[in-house]
Amino acid sequence: MRINQPQLLDSLIDSTLREGEQAPSVLFADEDKYNIIEELYRVGIEEIELGIATPVNTYLPRLVKEARRRTVESCRLSLWCRCKAEDIAFAATCSPDLLSLSIPVSDAHIRERLGKDRTWITTTLASSIQQALAAGIPAVAVGMEDASRADIDFLLVTAKIAEQHGATRIRLADTVGICSPARMTNLIQAVKETVSLSLAVHCHNDFGMATANSIAALEAGADSLDATVLGLGERAGNCRLEEVIGYLALVLGEKRYHPEFLPKLCQLVAKAAGKDIADNHPLVGSAIFTCESGLHQHGLTVNPDMYEPYAPERVGGTRRLRFGEKTGARAVQLQLHKAGLRLNEMQIKDLVFRIRSGGQVLNQEQLLRFAAECC
Repeated sequence: MRINQPQLLDSLIDSTLREGEQAPSVLFADEDKYNIIEELYRVGIEEIELGIATPVNTYLPRLVKEARRRTVESCRLSLWCRCKAEDIAFAATCSPDLLSLSIPVSDAHIRERLGKDRTWITTTLASSIQQALAAGIPAVAVGMEDASRADIDFLLVTAKIAEQHGATRIRLADTVGICSPARMTNLIQAVKETVSLSLAVHCHNDFGMATANSIAALEAGADSLDATVLGLGERAGNCRLEEVIGYLALVLGEKRYHPEFLPKLCQLVAKAAGKDIADNHPLVGSAIFTCESGLHQHGLTVNPDMYEPYAPERVGGTRRLRFGEKTGARAVQLQLHKAGLRLNEMQIKDLVFRIRSGGQVLNQEQLLRFAAECC
């Protein structure tokens, strides 16, 4: 199933090694980072945000160099950075392709967290962009923290300053995940009417809408979005990379991404982060193609498109039908016909009664054996 639609996206920005590692108790070993980078490359990610540029992260120059080697220099490698002179200077020594400068734009963060005012924000942003470009960093993005709670007029003023001083991209952060798709659409449209910069979003999942808000942003005209594998991140996490890739590739028909590699990527990250993947996790859960409901089994047997948005094989999965208390006569009859077993109506009813009252759940192979024994 595919929705015919023009290409929405310029690039996916994976932030698993930066935002994902900010999740409690998550700290990736070097080899885990290298393996994650390789799998992100296989999936088709265009930009990997490798970490936070600060002098204490002495591993970053080595990580950037190794990431270039493992992605055959085909991924953009970026770093996240505060608007602090010492951090920007360190970032330049790491030689990223892009530096994402982060600065708050909501009054709550400006006044209560930083103890500053709006003038300090605009002045600091301008000088930070200039410092980064003067240090030889090829491209600078501006991440607007808490954009969804900012005064829209000040947000737009800040965006104009970023554009005037040479930034190439604005990244709007829904820092506490309060946006809805409609609110996100309005925010994107307002920024697009004001500046000509590339526009990205960084959505948190506090109310379970990070992926929906990210897709809404693309539909409203954003060029890029942030995501993390399994949605790893602060609090409830972030937009899930696997969900976005699945939607873009399997619904919108985006060819550059490879959802068949998602299970390996997600399993790798889950193991490295010490997390479990729920069996009903979208795209990569172990049970998402397992069906016990008689109504759905009937539809799947007639035509899998009735109850599956994409073929299991597209994400390395396998369809499994299970027969027990939820089993219906029609579903059993179709399964037996497929295997060449022809039972009359009374035999089918008796078989279904035995299955439903047996207190166990059978797979397809067990169903056929049980039917042969009973009939």
